[in-house]
Amino acid sequence: MEEELVVISKSILNPRNVSSVKKKKIHLTPWDLSRLRFGYLQRGLLFPKPDLKIDIVISRLKASLSVALDRFYPLAGRLVKVENDDDTVSFFISCDGSGVEFVHAVARNIEVSDVLRLPGSVPGFLSSFFPATGIKNYNGVSRSLLMVQVTEMKDGVFIGFGYNSTVADGKSIWKFVNEWSEICSKDSGFETFQRQLHLKGWFFDGIDYPIHIPDPEAKATSYATSTNLQEKMFHVTKENVLKLEGKANGEADQKISSIQAVLGLIWRSMIKHSGMSREEETHCRLPINMRQRLNPPLEEECFGNVSPTGIAIVTVGELLDHGLRWAAAEINKMVESQTDKNAKALAENWVKNVKIPVSVGSKDLVVTNSHQFDVYCNDFGWGKPIAARAGPPYLNGRLVVFQGVEEGSLDFQACLQPEVVEKLSMDIDFTSYVTII
Repeated sequence: MEEELVVISKSILNPRNVSSVKKKKIHLTPWDLSRLRFGYLQRGLLFPKPDLKIDIVISRLKASLSVALDRFYPLAGRLVKVENDDDTVSFFISCDGSGVEFVHAVARNIEVSDVLRLPGSVPGFLSSFFPATGIKNYNGVSRSLLMVQVTEMKDGVFIGFGYNSTVADGKSIWKFVNEWSEICSKDSGFETFQRQLHLKGWFFDGIDYPIHIPDPEAKATSYATSTNLQEKMFHVTKENVLKLEGKANGEADQKISSIQAVLGLIWRSMIKHSGMSREEETHCRLPINMRQRLNPPLEEECFGNVSPTGIAIVTVGELLDHGLRWAAAEINKMVESQTDKNAKALAENWVKNVKIPVSVGSKDLVVTNSHQFDVYCNDFGWGKPIAARAGPPYLNGRLVVFQGVEEGSLDFQACLQPEVVEKLSMDIDFTSYVTII
């Protein structure tokens, strides 16, 4: 279906008050720099068809986006790469108001129901609904740090966006979308919001900046996304979320959260059907919001990438020999270890031995996004979203977490090998709690 999507227009949208945008320089932390070779993260929202003419919808989306960029001005900037005398490079974000790429497209033969059930094999038509496929974070020197695509469908509208994860994490980008939609839905015009943007600042006192690193483009190898993957939605009802939380906690002293319990089930089930040997290591990777974990703590609303990846590491044998409670406890233990002291020590060690990965391993459960992000409040003026979805890059073991439409439920957009999906669908221990869509 990719050929059925037609691009109507492309444009660059600047903050409305470009002259007032300060050319602030934001130095990148080790958390930011380690992501330079990763692709832009892409998310999207599916909406019912507006009653308004599409030209009016596009016009309002553009105008309100420009207003939102007045406050969230780092998204309208660019990365700047500086070549140092010691054969290294440094990066910073220049908040210069260069603007955001905006695409208007049409896919008249694709229906809301097609998006809800996902195309299955990847890449499918849904990948064409996102604007930043194939773009790496280090490309932010010439490409906008935020890209938006609005796609008209037969009976709906899809708003997809891709963002450079050196400039923002999931919490920051969804906060931006929340505010953009609020501005767009206002009938009284687009008054600029006066709330101040709290930037994360520099909180690694033991590290001099700018940080000198090897050029990430010098040895950047392009890696092809495997097409032998399938995307499925995993839905867990509120009732089953609570059951898994109770099962994971039992008589345990530690408090296992509901999301840790559900992730423990998915991790264990995925590895059980992966064909890996008992001696191999498997990792559960998930972003950790460090805003309130740092000392002194940052503003909870501060903008930037403040969510490094935490990694729980076990062997396949350990994971399979123990039950759900143990798997969830390992995730909990990893999360609890994300302290100010440990985070700063890891950052200082990273600077001494810089490693900028190309991708993560195929033996990992790679969790992104969060059920805590409010995706269903984003009404741009013609109704709330029907669903939230993620776009490329595709990676075996990727699990994008969204809050469910029903309060307390969870949705996961999973990308797995076809044989693993087939075995999960026949695994009663898994399907007792998780509905595969």
